[in-house]
Amino acid sequence: MSSPSKRREMDLMKLMMSDYKVEMINDGMQEFYVHFHGPNESPYHGGVWKVRVELPEAYPYKSPSIGFINRIYHPNVDEMSGSVCLDVINQTWSPMFDLVNVFEVFLPQLLLYPNPSDPLNGEAAALLMRDRASYEQKVKEYCEKYAKPEDIGAATEEQSSDEELTEDEDDSSDEQVAGKADP
Repeated sequence: MSSPSKRREMDLMKLMMSDYKVEMINDGMQEFYVHFHGPNESPYHGGVWKVRVELPEAYPYKSPSIGFINRIYHPNVDEMSGSVCLDVINQTWSPMFDLVNVFEVFLPQLLLYPNPSDPLNGEAAALLMRDRASYEQKVKEYCEKYAKPEDIGAATEEQSSDEELTEDEDDSSDEQVAGKADP
């Protein structure tokens, strides 16, 4: 790879081509949101989370920063900040990994196989170890309350002042798009 910025562009385009909805936070390619769906056959199935991704200058040599914007009940995710405790991202990151790995492998594995012995949410970890059925019920309640597909936009408005723009919208209160795309 010729440079970290080229790799950043390539990984971001690869993520967009993998059918993930990606929303840029600003003009650069270093901060964006990705809509992440809970894995099938898990209590998170049916939930949709907006995940904030920040790529450091040294990406891919340094790992991305990953955080859930809307609330999720999980031992390895801080309930209030959305910070993720995931060894692959935080300690064992390698330039061989890319953004698609994060959303197709690492985050689904985290949700499918929580690690209650290394918690950021002690209550979730304790409940998982004590009563898995009650833990899964609480996960489903959080999905219903905070991770419905229609709630994704509301999560952004609470956490960020950036407006969500899609190709269909041209009524943003913060900024107007110059010109319209050809149909």
